Amino acid sequence: MSRITKTSSIKVIALAVLSIAVLIVSQTIAILIGELLVSLKVPIYIANIVICPCYIALSYILLKIIVRKLIKLPLSDFGMPKFNLKISYIALALLLPISVIVFYLFAFKGSFITGDNSTANILNTLSAGIAFIGIAAGFVEEMVFRGMILNLLKKRWNTPIAVILPSVIFGLLHLPGEGYGIISSLLVIFAGTIVGIMFSLIAIESGSVWNSGIVHALWNILISGGGLTIGCEANEYSILSFVLDNKSFAFTGGEFGIDASIISVIAYLLVILITLYFMSVKRKRSS
Repeated sequence: MSRITKTSSIKVIALAVLSIAVLIVSQTIAILIGELLVSLKVPIYIANIVICPCYIALSYILLKIIVRKLIKLPLSDFGMPKFNLKISYIALALLLPISVIVFYLFAFKGSFITGDNSTANILNTLSAGIAFIGIAAGFVEEMVFRGMILNLLKKRWNTPIAVILPSVIFGLLHLPGEGYGIISSLLVIFAGTIVGIMFSLIAIESGSVWNSGIVHALWNILISGGGLTIGCEANEYSILSFVLDNKSFAFTGGEFGIDASIISVIAYLLVILITLYFMSVKRKRSS
């Protein structure tokens, strides 16, 4: 019987909360390091790049301490084995955001608006989008939600709870401080839950958060990274914005953006179906 199975529900919840605290603390420290570098006249784009390994490394080390010292299980039991990526998920990681972007550009009318295209702004925007918003946030969130929390709940209760509950929490955590209206908030929770389920199934099927991490990271880079922003308004921080003529709530994703749009949700569901297919193939081979 698993050590977690015999652990009280309160302790499992406490460990899950502690894992989220690791994300917050690591992110705060990494940002403070970046701000210190900027205060020392280090270029902002260099500071953005430095933040990335600091955030990932600190999160990994703290989570490893929790797993080894408090739970007393190997890190691989929490979806963090030796780093390795499956080609199938690298392909999906690219196809998911690119297909959404291409669909919007060809299926909807709109206009391109350029932002501040100075060299400094391009370097600052892309470094933040790729290093912090993309790679660091993508992999750290997967280590916490699809590594720690998913496996804690899976070992204590069952897989459905382990997939659905952290996914709902993942959606809820995108709300604080944004001031969204009721409809936009509900849309964010719904889309966040669907995308959380998608990442969870990828982590379970592959046995590794590194695969859900690459899907998460590339989505963040290409959709939210600031190179190209698609929405109902131009983004002043983006290098290029595609402003949609269609202002329909379902297609723009409301106040949150196209991450929560019906187009993106359909794309998430397609990846879920593909992952479930991978799971069925694996089951047939093992039977």
